[in-house]
Parts: sequence; C-alpha cells; structure tokens
Amino acid sequence: MADNDGIELVLMDAEERMDKSVEVFKHEADGLRTGRANPAMLETLKLELYGTTMTLNQAATISAPDPRLLLVQPFDRSNVGAIEKELLRADLGMTPNSDGSVIRLPIPTMTKERREEMVKRLKRLQEAAHVAIRNVRRDSLESLRDMEKKKEISQDELHRHQEQIQTLTDHSVSKADEVSGRKGAELMEV
Repeated sequence: MADNDGIELVLMDAEERMDKSVEVFKHEADGLRTGRANPAMLETLKLELYGTTMTLNQAATISAPDPRLLLVQPFDRSNVGAIEKELLRADLGMTPNSDGSVIRLPIPTMTKERREEMVKRLKRLQEAAHVAIRNVRRDSLESLRDMEKKKEISQDELHRHQEQIQTLTDHSVSKADEVSGRKGAELMEV
C-alpha cells in the first residue's frame, strides 16, 4: 500500500528546498556589482553596532537615486561614521562620501577585466546553486528508496516519483541558469 502522505511530503520538501536554493543564488547574484547602482549590493553587508552584528539594511535605508549612485541613510545619525568605516573596510571598489547624515557611494565605471572577474564569480555562485539543488535531489531520492525498502511504496511508484524529482531538479537548474544568464548579460553591459 502506498504512503501518499509520505510521498507528498518528500516531493513538497524537495520543491521547497530547490526553490530556496534558486532564491539564495538570485539574491547573491543581485549583490554582484555591475556598472549600475543596485541597493542589493549593500543589503547583506555586516556591521557591528550597539554591541551586536547586523546587516546594513537593518541599520540604514539603502537607495539608488540614479544609476551611478547609492545612498545610505542610517536610521540613527550617530552611526554614520561606523557605517562609513565598514563600507571602506568591505573593499567594494567604491569610496563613501558622508555629509554627516547621509553616505553617498558613487559607482565607478567597471573595466573589462572587472566585468570578466564578476562573470567568473557569478559562474561559481551558479555552480554552488546547482550543487545545492543536486544535494536536495539526492536526499529526496534516498527518502523514496527507504520507503520502497520498507515496502511503503512499490517499485513502480519509486520509479514514477524518481522521475518527478528529476523533473523538479531540471526545472530548478534551468531557473538558476536563467538568473545567471540575465545577470551575466547585465554584468557585460557597458
């Protein structure tokens, strides 16, 4: 007798974890510096404020008023200096300018070498996403094989659900590839 609840849980878990892998990759790709200002480039920057570690988007509003400028406006003006130091230490290739209440980060034009370096970094992130998706596939297939060994599902059901998991895997890998293709084109844009 088939344990449909168990199968559904395995499939739902696989889909959820694969989608999460693609989302993490998309977020990391958004953080790669292109020639255009994008607040995502700074959101996950870690800083030490009030005796605790937090991300920049927890301590300030980050905006891009124009394509060549990022604006960081701390929620507490007394943190401007600390945030500015952290931005310098992060070695983002941008020099922060502060007027005491707002930090401006002009985006320098990217060289061909820097663009190619960013594309290589994107490819490494893409491969990490592929590995994460394949790991989810492996875990899900192991769960199905265990169910088959325990006679909870038949061999036919095992094969049918293995195909479903492979389809999920292929779909997730292609979503990651789409993200990479879009970001790669954006990185090489002059």
